[in-house]
Amino acid sequence: MKSYRKELVFNVNKRMEFINITDEVIAAVHDSGIKEGLVLINAMHITASVFINDNESGLHSDYKKWLEELAPHEPVSRYQHNRTGEDNGDAHLKRQIMGREVVVAVTNGDLDFGPWEQIFYGEFDGNRRKRVLIKIIGE
Repeated sequence: MKSYRKELVFNVNKRMEFINITDEVIAAVHDSGIKEGLVLINAMHITASVFINDNESGLHSDYKKWLEELAPHEPVSRYQHNRTGEDNGDAHLKRQIMGREVVVAVTNGDLDFGPWEQIFYGEFDGNRRKRVLIKIIGE
């Protein structure tokens, strides 16, 4: 069995943003030389997410609105976590809802996706450097 590791680095200038990383993951799969296996993609920060869904702007707007309704950023005093001097209590909750990671099958050297599936990095506490891990294992 072989393994391959790559990191993506982001510095998003918005507090909340979704970035399509499908092409970067596909490139990593091709670079790995692995034809059959699994690829794990995970956010390496507790205020960010990786998820799979449709690349449709209306859906992304709906996500942002829904997440802000579930865990609004302000007032920051509503979160006990923010009493530590942080202002990102909401970002931790948003990450919990959207998930830490995804795993996708690799078949014949490509992502084995269903129709319309794309991989996204979700940022909920932007304006600083963040990383995403791509780990591929297989033959």
